[in-house]
Amino acid sequence: MAITGQSAAEIVDSVRAEVRNGALEPGQALPPVRELAARLGVNRNTVAAAYKRLVVVGVAETRGRLGTLIREPAAPGPREGAAPDSPLMDLASGNPDSRWLPDPRVLASALSGQPRLYGEPPVSPRLAALAKRWFQDAHCPDPVLSVTHGAVDAIERLLGAHLVSADPVAVEDPCFLSSINTLRLLDLRPMGVPVDGEGMTVDGLRQALASGARAVLCTPRAHNPTGCNLSAGRAAALRDVLAEYPDVLVIEDDHFAPLSRAAYQPLASSRSRHWALVRSVSKCFGPDLRLALMLSDEDSARRLGLRLASGTTWVSHLLQDMVACCLESRTVMARVIEAAADYQRRRDNLSRVLREHGLCPWDGDGLNLWVPLPGPAAPVTAALARRGWLVRDDRPFRLADGDGALRVTISELEPETARRFSEDLARVLAAG
Repeated sequence: MAITGQSAAEIVDSVRAEVRNGALEPGQALPPVRELAARLGVNRNTVAAAYKRLVVVGVAETRGRLGTLIREPAAPGPREGAAPDSPLMDLASGNPDSRWLPDPRVLASALSGQPRLYGEPPVSPRLAALAKRWFQDAHCPDPVLSVTHGAVDAIERLLGAHLVSADPVAVEDPCFLSSINTLRLLDLRPMGVPVDGEGMTVDGLRQALASGARAVLCTPRAHNPTGCNLSAGRAAALRDVLAEYPDVLVIEDDHFAPLSRAAYQPLASSRSRHWALVRSVSKCFGPDLRLALMLSDEDSARRLGLRLASGTTWVSHLLQDMVACCLESRTVMARVIEAAADYQRRRDNLSRVLREHGLCPWDGDGLNLWVPLPGPAAPVTAALARRGWLVRDDRPFRLADGDGALRVTISELEPETARRFSEDLARVLAAG
């Protein structure tokens, strides 16, 4: 193996390159610290720090007397989505109700017949003008608008543009599945901040920042999986904490914006130098319209633009025009309002019948309901599956151990189905 480098970061990069090209395989031991330090002519502490970072980012693992070994590649984490081949009633998908989404054939028929060529503005002027209404409740300092291939794409590009391998990122715990997967993909280190009914806890965020978090990723409302919304008081307290760390990147994933009954509460402080507010169209116009609008500071927009410039990987103007059609359509936007009310009725109904059985689901917003349990969730989900129900338990969303809970998708849940599910869940819990 040809490991090189004079600093810990260079040694880490060299080892990762050797893993990528196959020179280092899973299970293969790295040289002892003393041996590699002598070969490279560096202090042993430099090699030890490099090995520690390789363990943190999941490239290597320590095995006592066996030393430091290259790890097996991590399996892809769980993702959102329906289970079409499952015979169970799917309450786990996290999907919106397709009946409320606009017909893509209608949107396509409204497209301009003018082909777009290289050199067009990356952001359609038509969409940029409409975006002002989309962000009318966001009072950001000197905002710059960008368009990305969805919220996950925006978050991944922002983190990749601002951070380096092994940097810690403060995220909610429990956390959105795609956020966990994105951090793993980028070799970033998630630092869980507990959430309660009002959002991220102040003490949790303060501790993460004091421990070196270089970025904060937060969902200001309709947090997935819990559904909690940032209250005005909690948001103000979090901004006060972030004001002490102006160089920390603050990303707000406001994915449920046009459907939420809660007012938007900004997280970024007025002193934050690097910030972004991301709003995707997935929940209101459909997940297959791979587009998100983003306001950010000028530097973050510039870094993002290096990867989304016209002529490289800009977001299709066909998609931008289809989203513009949605925003311009009174019919489409009226259905968004109807959908918001429908989702809230379904949430409230399931919450009510669960409370009748002695359970205490969280209040909030979104397509999912968080149901705390008196014990571990795994045996409960297994027992519910035997009764014909598919739900997610809390474990995939956790960064640290926590009390058991279920996440139940409510978007298509009819009242009678909600009643039967609640009765079956109560029977499972009573049976122990």
